[in-house]
Amino acid sequence: MSLYKSISLSSLTDARGGLIAIESYKNIPFDIKRVYYLFGTDITESRGYHAHKNLKQLLICVSGSCEVTVDDGEGSEVVLLENPDQALLIEGLIWREMHNFSEGCVLLAIASELYDETDYIRNYDDFISYSKQVKEGLDECHS
Repeated sequence: MSLYKSISLSSLTDARGGLIAIESYKNIPFDIKRVYYLFGTDITESRGYHAHKNLKQLLICVSGSCEVTVDDGEGSEVVLLENPDQALLIEGLIWREMHNFSEGCVLLAIASELYDETDYIRNYDDFISYSKQVKEGLDECHS
């Protein structure tokens, strides 16, 4: 089972260039509440190192490339984002890290919620502990 969903965004391209539209519930499965982007990241630096309790997020490299590591506490996968028509959908309790930013990389993030610090888990051990509690709670509900 994959820890993420890859979404291909339809682009309209002609002699003038390309255009990609991103619309709530049309090509992404949530209402857009927040949009931000990372740029000017030193290629030797990494970002992320957190999980969200509830937030859904779509990541798109609109310029350049980077790698995103997604981890559910039981396994991890590395996804290379290198095309503006390729999107990474992260839902649920997933730890994320962004690495290997190319020169000039612009990483766009589209979120289902406004910024809320209480939704973040910023320590990996806390993430593992919280994930286990959530999974145990779900298992009890299904027993």
